[in-house]
Amino acid sequence: MRKTPLGAFLARNPFPHGLTDGLFYREKMRAIHRIAPARLRQDDVRPRILDIGGGRSGLAWLLYPDAEVVSVDIDPALAAQGPGAGRAIFVCADALRLPFGDGVFDAVTLFDVLEHIPDDARAAAEAARVTRPGGVVLVSTPTAAWRYPYFRALAPLCPHESELMAEWGHVRRGYRSEDLRRLFGKPPEARASFINGLTAFFHDVAFSRLGRRKRRLLYALAAPLTALGYLLHHPAMTGAEIAGAWRR
Repeated sequence: MRKTPLGAFLARNPFPHGLTDGLFYREKMRAIHRIAPARLRQDDVRPRILDIGGGRSGLAWLLYPDAEVVSVDIDPALAAQGPGAGRAIFVCADALRLPFGDGVFDAVTLFDVLEHIPDDARAAAEAARVTRPGGVVLVSTPTAAWRYPYFRALAPLCPHESELMAEWGHVRRGYRSEDLRRLFGKPPEARASFINGLTAFFHDVAFSRLGRRKRRLLYALAAPLTALGYLLHHPAMTGAEIAGAWRR
C-alpha cells in the first residue's frame, strides 16, 4: 500500500506537453509526492482517501492507486472526469458540509482547493474532522507571493492576473505560512515549495496569449536556465506555490 514511485507519478501529468506548457503542473506533482507519506497505514487494511475538489486531476488516486478513493466535488459534471473515473467513488457534496462521519479517512487531500473557497477555515476544519487520528491532510496552494506574470516584462503578452483568477475561480491570491498554521492549528509536518524564479518563466508563457509556435520558441530559449531551476529546486526554497502535510 505504498505511494506510486516518483517517476511513474510524474509520467501521469495530465498536460499533453508536460515539460513545457505543463511544467508547472509537474512541479506541483513533485512537491505533492515529496510531502505525501510513503504509507498511509502500517497495517494491511486498505487505506481510505477523501479527495476534495479533485474530480478532474485524480491526483489522490494516481498517488495511492491501491487505496479506496472517494472524490468529492460540488459540480456533478466532474463525476466521469479524471484518470480515476470508474475506480474512485464520486460524491457530489460541498466541502463545507462533508457527508461523512468523524475520522473515517486515512488521508484527505485539498489540492489547489482552499484558494477557491471563501470560508476556508470551515473547509479546513471539515477536512480535519473526517481524518482519523494519525491520518494526514495533504494540501497544495499558491503562496501570498504568487503573481502573474512573474516576469513583468511579459505583461503585454499575458492576460491580467485578475482575468486568470476569475477564470480559475480563485477568491484569494494565496497563503502565508502563518495563514496555513492558523487554518490547521499547527505547522505542517512536511512542506515543499514549487515554481521558483527560474521555472516561473515557463508558467508565464504557458498562460500567455502567444500561439503554440511562439511559446515553443521561448521555451527553447529559456530551457537551459529553466532546467537548472527545476533540477536544483529544494523543497525549503521560496516558491510561488506550496504543498504541505498536516498530521492529525
